[in-house]
Amino acid sequence: MYGYLKGKVTNRTPTFVYLECGGVGYQVNISLNTYGDLEGKEDIKLYTHLQVREDDMSLWGFLSESEKQLFILLISVSGVGANTARVIMSYLKVEELQRVIANGDAVSLAKIKGLGPKTAQKIIIDLKDKVMKLAGIEVDVTSKQGIDNKLKDDALSALLALGFAKASVEKSINQVIMKNPNIDQVENLIKEVLKHMS
Repeated sequence: MYGYLKGKVTNRTPTFVYLECGGVGYQVNISLNTYGDLEGKEDIKLYTHLQVREDDMSLWGFLSESEKQLFILLISVSGVGANTARVIMSYLKVEELQRVIANGDAVSLAKIKGLGPKTAQKIIIDLKDKVMKLAGIEVDVTSKQGIDNKLKDDALSALLALGFAKASVEKSINQVIMKNPNIDQVENLIKEVLKHMS
């Protein structure tokens, strides 16, 4: 219903702001990260999502379109409501959260208050592919598969020769390539994997 609101902040709290637009004051729910980013700002633009339930209507605001889309993805997961999504987005910045989900890092997600391992795993399963697409880190499998496989094989051989365990090396290689899809030199891949494993 509302794509965004542009106006003047008349009140700012850690959970919501009053945004005056054309003489109307909208109460817009925000995350703690957004609260911090708004410090000292008066005239702002918030991308908004209107959540309608049987007993309530609430307006949620975000400083970027990608933050808004990430919120919408989170609340699409069964068991994750708007307040839980706000807590998640208060703990992690957009780029950090995208990286955690894309890397399948359920352990980091489960550390967020109120989530737990089951919900964290569900978020990963439901959203990993969607988040990778949203973040623009989707790899074109058809064009890069041959290159990636050779890179992986060469890096794996070198790291096994250094005495690392095969299972952990393979996992780290996949995570590094997912995070850095444009990596095309085996030595750079090995360096990044060693950093990842340290």
